[in-house]
Amino acid sequence: MTRQALRSPASVDIALTGRCNLACKHCYYADQMVAHRDLPTATWLGFFQELRDAGVMSVTLTGGEVFTRPDLWELLEGVVRNKLRFCMLTNATLITTEVAQRLAGFRRRLDYVQVSVDGSCPATHDALRGPGAFDHMRRGIAALQQAGLPCTARVTVSKLNVHDLAPTLHMLHTDLGFQSFGVNEAYPMGAGHCNHNALEMTRDERRESFRVMQEFDRQYPGVARGSSAGPLIMAELVAKVDRARATGEFDAAYPTGHLTACGGMWSKLDVLHDGVYVPCHQLAHVALGQVGQDALLEVWRNAPGLLALRQRYSIPLDADPRCVGCRYQPYCTGGCPGVAYAVTGDVNRTNPRDCYRAYVGEDPVYAY
Repeated sequence: MTRQALRSPASVDIALTGRCNLACKHCYYADQMVAHRDLPTATWLGFFQELRDAGVMSVTLTGGEVFTRPDLWELLEGVVRNKLRFCMLTNATLITTEVAQRLAGFRRRLDYVQVSVDGSCPATHDALRGPGAFDHMRRGIAALQQAGLPCTARVTVSKLNVHDLAPTLHMLHTDLGFQSFGVNEAYPMGAGHCNHNALEMTRDERRESFRVMQEFDRQYPGVARGSSAGPLIMAELVAKVDRARATGEFDAAYPTGHLTACGGMWSKLDVLHDGVYVPCHQLAHVALGQVGQDALLEVWRNAPGLLALRQRYSIPLDADPRCVGCRYQPYCTGGCPGVAYAVTGDVNRTNPRDCYRAYVGEDPVYAY
């Protein structure tokens, strides 16, 4: 089984800052925010030029909260000057009419602004993000839309907001007019690890999130498919395995029976706010090099940690003791390596939260 990485990453996710004006209960980046220092302006500007020279096409700017950086406009000028397309991830609480209008000046290279939305009302959203976050978020979205900027959203579902998932989806699409957004589950890492007991859904709650997502997708096809993971994707995987058990036919995007679920390390790279290259922000412990010291293309092509992750494709599921003898291996690709590491401590294990055997209550080690 072989797969070839691109000559250079097509996109790079960049945490411009570890600072944030909120303290969200499910923030997977919380550990990195308190442990590292932001890179200075000049280093980021030099890095954007390196991205252009390497043939990178787009960047995702995130944090922390990107709008806490006082030099943000200078950084955006550097992104545009180097002919990179970009999108931004934000909680939107710092976006005023003036900020949105200024951001509109970069519209020709801006693909979208993704806003974190975790409830249809202050009681739900603020329980996860802090007092006043909902009202400030709604004002921020209004300012972005008034400025004519493309908006999408990301909902992170957990025990604290699964009861409000359906109203949240309808608020985004019907009230706010979003034509595309995504829904993920809270990750058991960072603040999400510290608040695991408060956030982790029961099996019945997870099934309810599946039901809500599938019902919404039937009513508004394609609108809530802005995620490559999350309850809708998992619900469809469960349904596919159910059908395969009955018919013997299974349609998989990647070869099954091996750790093939994640394709990120073949086409993208991430950078922490202190300039450390990592395969993904969910794999922040796998340091690959340092911006300003190690060349991007050298890291992409030869960093041992990245090469090791690409070798996961050759690892059979039987290498994980909990998968030995599992009758569902022909339908399984192992799940997200970041969550696998967070739950098991080993990036070369399967992710038990995406396990069909656990879902049907047959896993002797893990159940939800």
